[in-house]
Amino acid sequence: MVHQYELNGYHIVLDTCSGAVHSVDEVAYDIIALFPDHSREEIVAAMLEKYGGRPDVDRGELEQCLDDVQALKDAGKLFTPDTFEPLAFDFKARNTVVKALCLHVAHTCNLNCSYCFASQGKFHGERALMSFEVGRQAIDFLVAHSGGRTNLEVDFFGGEPLMNWQVVKDIVAYARSLEAEHHKRFRFTLTTNGVLVDDEVIDFANREMHNVVMSLDGRKEVHDRFRKDYAGRGSYDVIVPKFQKFAKARGERDYYIRGTYTHHNTDFTRDIFHMADLGFTQLSMEPVVCPPDDPCALTEEDMPVLFEQYELLAREMLRREKEGRGFTFYHYMLDLTHGPCIYKRISGCGSGTEYMAVTPWGDLYPCHQFVNDPAYLLGNIWDGVTNEKVRDEFKLCNAYARPECQDCWAKLYCSGGCPANAYHASGSIRGIHEQGCRLFRKRIECAVMMQVARSEET
Repeated sequence: MVHQYELNGYHIVLDTCSGAVHSVDEVAYDIIALFPDHSREEIVAAMLEKYGGRPDVDRGELEQCLDDVQALKDAGKLFTPDTFEPLAFDFKARNTVVKALCLHVAHTCNLNCSYCFASQGKFHGERALMSFEVGRQAIDFLVAHSGGRTNLEVDFFGGEPLMNWQVVKDIVAYARSLEAEHHKRFRFTLTTNGVLVDDEVIDFANREMHNVVMSLDGRKEVHDRFRKDYAGRGSYDVIVPKFQKFAKARGERDYYIRGTYTHHNTDFTRDIFHMADLGFTQLSMEPVVCPPDDPCALTEEDMPVLFEQYELLAREMLRREKEGRGFTFYHYMLDLTHGPCIYKRISGCGSGTEYMAVTPWGDLYPCHQFVNDPAYLLGNIWDGVTNEKVRDEFKLCNAYARPECQDCWAKLYCSGGCPANAYHASGSIRGIHEQGCRLFRKRIECAVMMQVARSEET
């Protein structure tokens, strides 16, 4: 499958199954578009009719271009057939191991964000803090079910995990005590709203946390619109200096400043640039997750604006890179030469199989977005996965399991998309979140264009 598009002055041809990217002139671009369904003579005639007045376009040049296109096809770099589909349905038979847990150490929060998908950290249930005993058993469960895998990941999540900070530290210490004996290495991630960040948190996180995710929505007026405390006060002025200190202490690496944009700030690039101007260099900005009737929800009318924003972001990032003040945007991180293996590109995040969420009382769910949905309760950390039907459903949740993905050029970049978003949008984890798909495709187009631009600069 071939995807062609024009962006920022580049004519880009993406060969989906090989991953090859070609930046061509407009004549070659048009020839490639006609190549699968027209004869050589038909293509030459069409090009002479369109470009015949140009001195650099004659029959000889067109014939040479056709030969070049055929050579790329023969080399498996253009019009590559899809041979990956049979691999997708091997997953159910695979003996998958658990490699990562999202520990909900706090189903409570010190902020009262009105757009919170987790219902102010309670996940539509009761407020709760994870005990050390539950956390210790979660680590034991992970070690016992990780097979021969050495590297294991644990995310400390909430709510606000710093509201249960001592338990976080105790869980880390316990996990470290198991590494040598069990030949495991733990990588920890902390997600925080920043209100309780202090020097002790920074020092511990910099020693033990492989990554830190800090929640900031951008401009003060945008951030404070939703991210308020229970007294109704915005949190921007409290957290920004703490995050700046945190990022600096981490050496400007191994962290993300993560924001959420909504219908109320579709000009979200202004928030990204604001965060970059505050000195942050590792940035992420996600579309809001909420019901379509929520005032925050993105609308169909927002989509063209959002597409323009992603293009604007890509162009500005390239400009800032040239000026020596570049920054990283999570969704534009794309490795065209050493990307994930094909199994990973097909199967995606591994939720429900390799990755699970653990509630404060030890229940297992496919990921944080399914917590407290009884239909998706997998089991618990003492008995393991007892709902094998749900686990097997997630094993088959991949880029080839969704009918809507069959003819999508981006399926090997998104792996079929987020099962949770699909479930909430369509009622099935093997459905799609159509709006999210469109935004994802635009981000990939921008990310590829940036790679092309960088390569042509060197």
